[in-house]
Amino acid sequence: MKCWRQTPIVEGMDWVLGGMFLVAVGAVLRLALRMGTSAPQRTTGTAPLRPELRAVYNAIGQEVETHSTILGIFLNDAFDERDAPRLDMAWRMVELSAGEWSRLAEIVKGLLNTLTKHLTHCPAIAPPPRLVTEHFKSRIMTDSLRVYELLDRLVLHSSQRFQLRVRLLRRAVESLSKEFRHTYRYMEKTQDHSPEIWARYDLYFHDFDLIAKETLLAFRTLLACMPSEALGDLTVDLHVLLQRGARTPAEPVSR
Repeated sequence: MKCWRQTPIVEGMDWVLGGMFLVAVGAVLRLALRMGTSAPQRTTGTAPLRPELRAVYNAIGQEVETHSTILGIFLNDAFDERDAPRLDMAWRMVELSAGEWSRLAEIVKGLLNTLTKHLTHCPAIAPPPRLVTEHFKSRIMTDSLRVYELLDRLVLHSSQRFQLRVRLLRRAVESLSKEFRHTYRYMEKTQDHSPEIWARYDLYFHDFDLIAKETLLAFRTLLACMPSEALGDLTVDLHVLLQRGARTPAEPVSR
């Protein structure tokens, strides 16, 4: 019995038809998934704000970023003086850092409280993308985020997930500030300038700066869905917050 065998031409046609089929399937999937379009994809919390909302955001955003920058400068100078070594000047810069940390913490916590208060105006608000554990350095934050990641997957309602995000940020500010104050008081009492103690300042500030930025992102997300009639009350609360932040004591030792 003789076996039938395709000629090279027939084999080539099979390859062409197969290729055309794959191209057609790819085109359908591409259209279904809306891939390859020229329209920009908006990320949650980064959509353009209306002019009146942008002014509100800029006022608080510049305040938070300014204090965070000053805090970073003080701590960098403290490390430079430590390396000199001029330990007396290094400690003085740490003292200045403590006061600036206290001011920034009060502003960030106040902003988070304001978000909670005005969340009722945005019942369908969606939280920004999940926080990533790998972005943080301190043990206290990585442990907290593991619990948060689990809860965030269990909570389905977008508004409840946003509330969970705000609670995590508030708890992070309190925990990092507590650890910073503990390290500050320990150094004040013992004058311990060991690398381990200085490493704590570096880790705590890195995570605190990230939390401040995440708080601003959450604030921007709230503003994007804030109705115009509710903007007046929000502006008043933010004005009070900024005034209170300017009067925050320079040293956190008494807390």
